[in-house]
Amino acid sequence: MKLILLTAYLLLQLNVMSQLIKDPAGANIGLSAYSKNFLDAFSFTGNTASLTKIIRVQAGIFSERRFLLNSTNFYSVAIVAPAHHGNFGFQASYFGFSKFNEAELGIAYAKTLGKIDIGIRFNYNNISIPVYGGSSNINFEIAGLVALTNKLIAGLQIYNPVGSSISKPMEKLPALYKFGIGYEASDKFYIALEIIKEENQPVNVVAGFQYYYEKRLFVRAGIATVTTSPYMAAGIRWKQVRLDITGSYHPYLGFTPGLVLFFDILKKGS
Repeated sequence: MKLILLTAYLLLQLNVMSQLIKDPAGANIGLSAYSKNFLDAFSFTGNTASLTKIIRVQAGIFSERRFLLNSTNFYSVAIVAPAHHGNFGFQASYFGFSKFNEAELGIAYAKTLGKIDIGIRFNYNNISIPVYGGSSNINFEIAGLVALTNKLIAGLQIYNPVGSSISKPMEKLPALYKFGIGYEASDKFYIALEIIKEENQPVNVVAGFQYYYEKRLFVRAGIATVTTSPYMAAGIRWKQVRLDITGSYHPYLGFTPGLVLFFDILKKGS
């Protein structure tokens, strides 16, 4: 039964050719984008404009075994770096196995314009299915963030706004709209919510919180409503390194474990 459900899941993703297949199944590592004190190397994957608040060169490595199957492994590497006239981010992701896999390379840039932060990201996507061959595509996404108060940040991200397509046998990439808002009750506790609307798909609401204990122990938890999938993570920081253990649960496909490793490399001005 699990194999049948997984096959249906992959066929659905293949049909709509969504970028979501390369996102974590439930760890929601980009939900920290709407904050100031909880940003990390993967925050800009939630909203590109959050790059403007990066103050150090940082790298992140993420891996998960989706539904505990070898054929649905997901890997991602992200690097962020501040610069004099805006900040940059880079991400490389891979999902799948030898019979079906997707890869994405993305480069992002963000800049502050007064009270509004804006960002843009360009992506190169490639799909490989030995039976059909490979297909590739270049698309972009745009984002904005605004601080409503000192503790409340809201933002909008639009993926593939011009309806870019990919060569057959795939269909066109869908557009995706994401509205998010985050509230930092303190420098230790943060809650956030995202409303995600993908073309031809139901609305997904992702909610979660993050908590630091003495800046060394870290907890994150929440839920994605479209599949009623809860997720959580726990981590520990030691000097310039942080390790998170993540997990999410799909009501039909089961458990997805993952690991995230962060490295602070160089602080701005050093």
